[in-house]
Formats: sequence, C-alpha cells, structure tokens
Amino acid sequence: MRIRLNDIPVEIAENESYFDAAVRLNQAEGALAVMVKGETLSLNAPASHGDAVLLTYRDEEGRRVYERSLRFVMLLAFETLYPQARVRCENSLGNGVYVTVRGLKLTADVLSAVEAKMREITQANLPFTLVPTSRSAAIRYFAGRGDDDKVKLLKYRPYEHFRMYECGGMMEYFYGEMARGTGDVRVFSLTLLDSGFVFMLPDPANPAVPSPYKPMPKLLSTYRESARWLEILAVENAADLNELTVSGRLREFIRVNEALMDRKIYDIADQIVHSRARLVLIAGPSSSGKTTFCNRLMIALKVTGLTPVKLSLDDYYIDRDKVPLDEHGQPDLECVEALDTELLGHQLKQLLEGERVNVPTFDFNAQKRGEKTHELMVDSTSPILIEGIHGLNDRLTPGIPREAKFKIYISALTNLNIDEHNRIRSTDARLIRRIVRDAASRGTHPEKTLLMWSSVRRGEDQNIFPFQEDADAMINSSLVYELAVMKNYVYPMLTAVTPDAPYYTLARRLVKFLNYIQAADVEDEIPLNSLLREFVGGSCFYREEGKA
Repeated sequence: MRIRLNDIPVEIAENESYFDAAVRLNQAEGALAVMVKGETLSLNAPASHGDAVLLTYRDEEGRRVYERSLRFVMLLAFETLYPQARVRCENSLGNGVYVTVRGLKLTADVLSAVEAKMREITQANLPFTLVPTSRSAAIRYFAGRGDDDKVKLLKYRPYEHFRMYECGGMMEYFYGEMARGTGDVRVFSLTLLDSGFVFMLPDPANPAVPSPYKPMPKLLSTYRESARWLEILAVENAADLNELTVSGRLREFIRVNEALMDRKIYDIADQIVHSRARLVLIAGPSSSGKTTFCNRLMIALKVTGLTPVKLSLDDYYIDRDKVPLDEHGQPDLECVEALDTELLGHQLKQLLEGERVNVPTFDFNAQKRGEKTHELMVDSTSPILIEGIHGLNDRLTPGIPREAKFKIYISALTNLNIDEHNRIRSTDARLIRRIVRDAASRGTHPEKTLLMWSSVRRGEDQNIFPFQEDADAMINSSLVYELAVMKNYVYPMLTAVTPDAPYYTLARRLVKFLNYIQAADVEDEIPLNSLLREFVGGSCFYREEGKA
C-alpha cells in the first residue's frame, strides 16, 4: 500500500504504522505524532490514510503532545516515589507548567529525587500503551486509586467508550494523543518555587535544550490569588462546576464569583488613587475583557471622587498604506509602529499639564486619519485611561515619566481544571470567548476567528507577554462559571466544523474538553456589567443613553 507522508510517497505493509513509514523515510527523529485529515493521531496508529503530516515540537499540536507525555512521566515519578502526594497541574508559566503538591512537603531534596526518577523513566523509553476501556471500568479503576476528582468527572462524560494510557504500571487519562514512549520527552528541567514547582519544556527555538526559567513573581502571585478564589468558591475542577449546575446552585455561585471580581476592581482603583498616577495603561491579550474592565474601573475611580477620562488608541492609527508589513506582506496592525506614538505622547503630555488638545479620529472606512477631531481636557487630578495591547510598552508613551503611569495587566488566566492532572489552557478559554464575541457582535463566522488565531497569538507573544511583569497590578478576568454559559453558544459552532476544514484540529481540541462541561441556562443571572457580557452580549456599557 502506498501513502504520502510529509508529501513524500512511501510503500508500507498493511499492518505497519505511521512510525514505520517515518523510519522508512528517515524522518522519525523528533516526530511526536501525525496529523491525518485534521486529526492528531499516535505514531503507532495504522498507516491507513493516503496523506499524513508528521508533527514535531515545532508544531503547536506537537508541543501539546510533548507536554502531555512529560506530564505522565512526572506523575509516574511521583507515583513511584511518593504515592501519597496529590499532584495538581495548574497554569502555564513561561514555557513551562506550574504544579502544586498536597500531602507532601515539597523540598529541594524531594524535587531532586523526582527529577532523577523522571530522567530514569525517560532513559528507559517505556512505551505509552493505549488501553481502550469503558467509562464504568475507568470509574472503578480511579475509585480504587482514590482519584475522586476523576471519578466525579467521568460521571458527566457523555460517551461510554473511553481511552486510557498505560506506562510503567500506571494508567492515566489525558484528553489527547501521547508520544510513542517516554524516550521522546527527555528534554526538561524542574525548578522549585515556594508553593510548588515548574517543569520547563524544550526551548521552541532550540528543542534540544530546556527553556530557561524566568521568574515571574507578579504572574505567579496572580495565579495564587485565583487559587484562593477557587478555595473560597469550593470549585477547583470541572466536576465541581457540573455539580453546581445539576443541583441548581450555580446562580448563587455566579453572584459570589462576580462579587469577588468587583472587589478586585475596587482594590485596583484604590491602588491607583494611592499612587497618584495620572496615566492608567491597561493591556492584555485578546479576549481578556480589557474594554469592560476599563469601563468598570472608570466607575470605581469615580466612586473615589475622581473624574477619569478615556482615550482610544484606535484614533492614533497611522494611515493603512504607511503601516509596516508582516512576514506575509500584510499590514501588521499589531506592531507598535502602526500607531502614531509621537503624537500620542505629545498630546498626553499636554493633557497632563492641563492643556486642551484636539484628539484625532481614524476613519476605518477610508483606512486613514479623518479630518474631524474632538477636544479633550482633564483637571489636575483626574487619571487618563488607555486600553490596548501596547499599554505596558513604554514606546507607547514616550516622554511620560514612569512615576506618572500605572500599568495594569489583564488576562483570562483559567484556574479551573478538567481534573487534577488535566488543565484547561487559558489560550483555549480565550479563544472560546473570541469565537462567541466575534459571531455575536461582529458578524464574524467562527472559521475566520479560528483561522486568524495563530496570527493573534504571535502578536501577543511579541507585544504583550514580554512586558507583563512590568505591571503595577494584575487581574485575572476569568470567571469560574463562564464555561458552563459559553458552551451553549460555542459548542454548536465547533461541532459543525467538518474534518476537511483547515481549522478542524483547533475546533476538535476545544470540543474535547467542553465534553466534560455541563451547559447551564443561567444567562439572566449574569450582571449587565459583567466582564462576560463583553462576549455573550447585553452589556450595559454598550447601550445608548436614553434607550431601554
């Protein structure tokens, strides 16, 4: 039988795998999985399709396979050495994963022992063996191990068939494919933190070495604060949220969750007042809720007696024909050079000195600066609020001293897990927000949102994340209950995506973890000023004055 692998014809026997085909083509080195018809498959899968592409660490799906497999190795090391430990995989931290441990005092010696065991496991190149089973059999297995989080979760899984992986005598479930064996994930490092540790993945630019760990104390502190919120709310995993939905207790939960968010916004307002900063810069990645947060912060500042004003960065775009081009020859609207930073900096300085300025307007139809301007002046104590992706980059505000600025980083840092070992990535949760918002308020078909997501992510990596630790305050805009609401909107869109679509892999990834979330019909409980309203619609901040 002949197939095409990486666009190269290769003859294989009927019972051979994609790995066999890769070996025959001398392309097995570094291969982690294979993409077939938009679906990620194990290299051990029978090579039954005529066109397939090998996935390596340089591919997004390949990196996810690597992390998933390394997670198994880490859990196996703990299971072997410290079976009493309860390990929880939390959030991304740089190019690593933050992990906490309960039931065991985590010390440098303990972590060194875990790392040594992980290296022993990877050197042994133990196979990851797929074990098809039933949902009921999996529940019995996890109940016997005391994994109550998985037992509760699987009760809500809509399908009876189930796939688990076995390695080194331990069985686990991850919603996605694994590498062929532990020898494929030998590049990593562990770093002890005061409340857990981080395991670093390979450097994307050089996968032969681990990514360096760069301390991010402010981001880590925000994660910890969000973890405390989960403790207050008594919801850590999808099953906990599902139980609230099924029992009818989700409405009260929403009220408490929103009250915590309100308190955080007012805390930040107090920090701004105390700092006496005149310029408040708000930045965050796509779908983090920047606009609604800015509006709510305005109200919180007014409560203190200030009269803040807002400036829109959109009005400072330069003409489209002057915008620098990206690597694809398209205008790069994400780069700071797309904005007239010189004019912005000059006008901000004038405003801070009490002068009146004529703020420009950008004509999006003509794709250039319009002729109309509007006057703006602020009093000597009022802050000026600006939200946009470059807010933390000082190139946006040349000539303005640092002490005059208060920088805020906002992002939807999802702390809710599928279970203790399977996290929900913040990038996936933000993509769900964006799909829903773009379809509802911008008339954008989901396929367009999915297709442009990789470009959006590149812009974030270049223009937002490198500056996040310079923030004076951070806020996690993720609402613990939101996926139960968002599933009603996004699930039908995602399941309508067909395998021949170029974004099918991305859509399928989101569907997989949403299968574990119970949808809830509680939209009428969401406050009109909620950050979630920016995505599902109905926000009070978008209503015209005088209209119902």
